[in-house]
Order: sequence, then structure tokens, then C-alpha cells
Amino acid sequence: MNLAHVHLLLNHFPTIGMIVGLGVFVVAIMTKSDHLKRASLVVFFGIALLSIPTFASGTAAELALAKMPEVSKATIEAHETAAFEALWFMELTGALAWMGLWQYRRLSRFPMATLVAVLLAASVSFGLMGQAASIGGDIRHPEIRDSTATEETAAANPPLARVIGDAMVNLKWGWPASETVHFIGLSLLFGVVLLVDLRMLGFLKGVPFSALHRLLPWGVLGFGVNVVTGILFFVGAPPDFYVNNPVFIWKLALILVAGANALYFTVFEQPWTLRAGDTPSLAAKAAAASGILLWVGVIFCGQMLPFFGHSF
Repeated sequence: MNLAHVHLLLNHFPTIGMIVGLGVFVVAIMTKSDHLKRASLVVFFGIALLSIPTFASGTAAELALAKMPEVSKATIEAHETAAFEALWFMELTGALAWMGLWQYRRLSRFPMATLVAVLLAASVSFGLMGQAASIGGDIRHPEIRDSTATEETAAANPPLARVIGDAMVNLKWGWPASETVHFIGLSLLFGVVLLVDLRMLGFLKGVPFSALHRLLPWGVLGFGVNVVTGILFFVGAPPDFYVNNPVFIWKLALILVAGANALYFTVFEQPWTLRAGDTPSLAAKAAAASGILLWVGVIFCGQMLPFFGHSF
């Protein structure tokens, strides 16, 4: 099994998941059900996480299809552009969904502005994901493809991801600036993770969790910065630069689990019962310890890419 197989497994989730998420979200708004709103926002956040390995594994599928002359290169490039555009809106939807969950925990209600923003972003994401999925189906089914139109469109519009990637490489300051911003985002993310998780492990007992909870948006901001700069690194490198590196695959897997781990401190009730001086439950300690280990693993894999995976 390789990343091309992973892409075949994952590429249905963003489209089908958005149908489920949007359907539940619309029903939640109509019925004014906070439980359904929370459930749909969790779905959006989960899809945003899954969209990252879905896009990355698409490059591996592209490399595999490049060996098959009967497959239209123009259609592959059109699919790549559509997926790249959809990815950005999906990540925005995930960020807004998490913000809604955080606001509900802080305010005991969902601000209407956040709900409207999530609905708009999710609707655009669904449309773009559907377009990417439709073009992806055309790759292996030429009988349903308008090959002439696709060829002309691809010739006039080179893949957007590669255009941005070329700019990353050709601009002398592009890659170093992104590395700097990436490090700042990582420091912000890991700093907040450490504070929150150490409290869950029994340290800093004089601080109630509700006070630390105010820091979580800064940690998510750091994560968002890392996602943006990480995608820029990915598209700026040659197509096989990362996807043939097993350390990179481990890093993606750890990011998925670590992102899901962060939901524990946003959605579940247990952390919110912690007042100053209280001892966390065993479940809270397990979530905190695993969170630290997961993010240390992400950082380790990122630093070891040149040595274990021979990417550089």
C-alpha cells in the first residue's frame, strides 16, 4: 500500500463528509439545536484535517498516473488546481468551525456571525470539493470527459499549486520567510499545548482550566500558520520530494491524531470542571500526555525529514 492507495481511500471524505456536515448544520439552525450545531462543527473540523493528507496523497496518485500514457495530463492538472482551491476554503471552514466550538464553550451560545460565516465557507467548500471530485472522476473515465475543453483550459491555466510553488522557489526570500513564519507558528502552537497539557497532568494547580482555555485560539492560530506554510513548502518542492518519504507520512498521521486530540479540550466537559487546586481525572491526564507526545512526534518528524527520509 502506498500514498496513491491512501488518496483513493480519502478522496471521498471531503465531498461526502461535506454533504453530511452541511445537512446536519442546516437542520441544526432550523431546529435551533445546539447539540446538532456542535456535531456538525466537529464534522467540519474533522474534514478540514482529513483534507490535508487527501491533497498531499493526490501528488502520489499523480506520479503513479504519469506512467500511464492513456491518462490525460491536462485533466490531472485541472483536478490538481481544483483540489488546491478547495483545500484553502476547507481549511478556513475548519478554522471557523473550531472557533464556533470554542465560543460556545466560553459563552454557552453560538454567535450568529460565526454560524453565518461557517455556513458560507462550508457552502463554498462543498461546491469546490464537488468540482474537484467531478474532474477527478474524469481522469479515469474518458467517456464522460469533454477532453477538448479540458485540454484548452489546462493549456491556458497552468496548475495553480505549481505557479505558487515556483514563486516560492524563485523568490529569494520566499522559502526563508516561510520557514521563519513556520517556526513562529510552531512555537505559538507548542507553547499553548504545553501550558494546557501540563495543567491537565496536575501541574499549575493554582490556575483553573477556564483561564487557560482563553489561550487555545492562539494555539489554533499557530496550527493554522503551520498548515499554510506547510502547504507552501509542499507545493514548492518537486512532486516526489515529500510523498516518497516515509517520515513525511508519519508526520501527516501524527498531525491528524494531534488535531483530533485538541477537540478533547474544546468539546468534552471534563476539563471544564477543573477549578484552581483540583486534580484532573485519569482521562484528562491521558489526553494531555498523548497530546504532548503527539506534537513532539510531529516536530521530530519534521526535523528528521532530511536525515531519515533523504528529502534534501
